Amino acid sequence: MHWLQQRGHHSHKSPNKLYKRRPHRISLLLVATVRTFTLDVGSGLHLGKWENTTTISLQLRTQQRQNLLANFKAAIRIPTVSFTETHVNTSALQEFDGLLRSVFPKVFSSSLVRHEVVGNYSHLFTIAGTDADLEPYMLLAHIDVVPANEADGWDAPPFSAQEINGFIYGRGTIDNKQSVMGILQALEYLLEKGYTPRRTFYIGLGHDEEVNGLHGAVNIVKLLKSRGVKLLYVLDEGLAVLDGVISGLDGPAALIGISEKGQTTVKLSVSTSPGHSSMPPRESSIGILASAVRRLEENPMPRLFGYGPERSTFEHLAHKFGLPLRFIMSNLWLFSPLLSRVLERKPDTNAFVRTTTAVTMFNSGVKINIIPSYAEAYVNFRIHSAQTLQEVLELVQSTISDDRVKIEMVNGFDPLPISSHDEQSFGFQIIKKTVLGMFPQLTVAPGICVGNTDSRHYRDITQDIYRFAPSWFKPGDPQRFHGVNERISIQNYEEIVQFYFQLMQNNDIMNLPPPHSSQHEL
Repeated sequence: MHWLQQRGHHSHKSPNKLYKRRPHRISLLLVATVRTFTLDVGSGLHLGKWENTTTISLQLRTQQRQNLLANFKAAIRIPTVSFTETHVNTSALQEFDGLLRSVFPKVFSSSLVRHEVVGNYSHLFTIAGTDADLEPYMLLAHIDVVPANEADGWDAPPFSAQEINGFIYGRGTIDNKQSVMGILQALEYLLEKGYTPRRTFYIGLGHDEEVNGLHGAVNIVKLLKSRGVKLLYVLDEGLAVLDGVISGLDGPAALIGISEKGQTTVKLSVSTSPGHSSMPPRESSIGILASAVRRLEENPMPRLFGYGPERSTFEHLAHKFGLPLRFIMSNLWLFSPLLSRVLERKPDTNAFVRTTTAVTMFNSGVKINIIPSYAEAYVNFRIHSAQTLQEVLELVQSTISDDRVKIEMVNGFDPLPISSHDEQSFGFQIIKKTVLGMFPQLTVAPGICVGNTDSRHYRDITQDIYRFAPSWFKPGDPQRFHGVNERISIQNYEEIVQFYFQLMQNNDIMNLPPPHSSQHEL
């Protein structure tokens, strides 16, 4: 009887509770619905009154097209491979130096351009502007490439620059010789046309980016710091134009990287007494280590979606999704946990959700009938922007929770600071204006790089580092990056030259248009 009374008592009050909650739920739904159909985070300065700076246009003649393509192919054919930090193809780098000097004569002879070789094989160009009061900016790219083996299934030899159906195939076509050659080709054309910049800028071409940039980028930064140089912003490789890659998005999007995930590699090792396989112990060094690795894989790092720049990415793109995705993307203040659970199901989107855990090496044993005394494994973590290196190391320790497993950090660094990307962010808005000037159909959004570049070495001389080149990626193309059949279309390479040609001129404005106030506070 007591249970029935209690149940009846609560049933009697529940309609009142529902009635009290209903207005709150209705108001939430109303706010979310209004936001869904009005949110356009990226509209910003698009309609603002900009200073007119582009005075030189680039209409490529047939001969110019042939020449720039020949120059690019010649660059791809030189195997500037970085194998390790101490093993790079120095003869190829010397050959590449000769190529640059031969195909860009204006760049290397102009009185406006100061050229310096840094760290034996990297290049620093200083292009003097007429207004010393304007803070300079810098364009980065890297000459070196990762190894490539034709036997892996390439449709054309990886250093052949072979042309197939309008595409140039070869290692470096999208990482990152398209920017190396595109930047210098654009400058060459501008100098040919008598261009003198108002704003000083620098071009840095690293020779060892693929192996951390410790001799190229690091020494370029040291040189600039010794001269007291401070940069308004830096633009490096990183993200690109994604066409059909983001499921559900209406039209292509240009993602400008505003940060990079951090990274650490941890070495796990176990030492036990050796023995014969005929009398095995209850647990071997391999078994103990395998259990530790399994615990790391079964207990991923916490979901942190919405606490880093990835939230801004989806909000900028929200208005280009159809329902119901548009409703969710426009209201991440409400739906971040839901979207997080969806994104973590696939490896490529799980990278936006958390610090990722990748077991990359496992070594042990010398003979089939000997219980090994030693086993080791290496685990690579790409650290989410809302987490620190120290927090990751502490979580590794607590997850493994086995004193027999020795944990050592091989190397590591925190996530990079988030570069400004609002309406008052000069670099972001200039890059965006240049992109939309060429491709008005694009949606531009800030993004996060899950990999790393050597632009991180520039943190001491600038607050804003952006990572973008207008390479177009269609479904399947991102896998070509460091993979098989890396390629770029001839048209896209010409667009990259045009992009830098416009960007250098767009940077010559003194100030951005006045900012517009945001319509949304949620």
